[in-house]
Amino acid sequence: MSAPADHGGLFAATICPMTEDGALDLSSLERHFSAVLADPLQDGLLLNGHAGEGVFLGRAEQSDVVAAARALAPGKRIIAAVSAEASHAACLDAVAALRAGADAIMVFAPFSWALGADPRAIEAHHRAIASATGAPIYLFQGAVGAGRTAYGEEVLQRLLAIEAVVGIKEGSWETRAYDLTRRIARAARPDVAVMASGDEHLFPCYMLGSDGSAVSLSALIPHLISALDGAVRQGDIAQARAIHGVIFDLARLIYAAPGHLAAARIKACLAALGRIASPACRAPTPGISAAESARLMAALRPCLDFGT
Repeated sequence: MSAPADHGGLFAATICPMTEDGALDLSSLERHFSAVLADPLQDGLLLNGHAGEGVFLGRAEQSDVVAAARALAPGKRIIAAVSAEASHAACLDAVAALRAGADAIMVFAPFSWALGADPRAIEAHHRAIASATGAPIYLFQGAVGAGRTAYGEEVLQRLLAIEAVVGIKEGSWETRAYDLTRRIARAARPDVAVMASGDEHLFPCYMLGSDGSAVSLSALIPHLISALDGAVRQGDIAQARAIHGVIFDLARLIYAAPGHLAAARIKACLAALGRIASPACRAPTPGISAAESARLMAALRPCLDFGT
């Protein structure tokens, strides 16, 4: 049986730079990947997730993102997210991502499940992708209050019974729910890596116990996420608290309501830093106002200056 460490680690949930007319900006994408991976403690990348606007990308575009990452990071692990509503489409997306160089697939809950989904359908969707790919599968545990995208214990038990499942991106956004998911997984499948993914709550989740993280803040401040993880693991709680203090102020602005603007806010910061050419997102996502961008940058500066 594998240990959770075999499938956990620190993964940056990257964004996908675009031009003003909504086309993929592969040049900025490569610069973005290089900047994130300049932190040697990042174990890999999570591509085409919510931060990467994967739901807005066609299958060929998703594959292009994966191929670009694989070319730049031959020694890193790449997890590709799939978000399609129909199982058949999700299977095709997953197979294409693996052919482009992904090591594993993360199954994001289709957004329609927030309105309701039969547990049998949720299980069948994951089993179909596992069967079609033969690849390691990561689950995505949705935020508390996000309908059936937040899996209850019964559904988690069904999904953990799928042999291909090796990890969970735990995005409950509540430490109690995080710990419950972690306990359920430890009891049912101690080999499954449970990775903290509530950017505002990484410190308490790391303290409770985590096999890493998969967060979009690592697309912006990867060095601080790895520093926080390292401080907790080394028992330097004072340092961990200090890092949490600067991360929290930034995270609460990026992930404030409406939450679907988180990717746009991260892009606004990256563009202001000159790391990508444009903050543009694919329609219908609106841009970030100058006033909000100023607030974001004011919170980002202490993160960039921390420890210097």
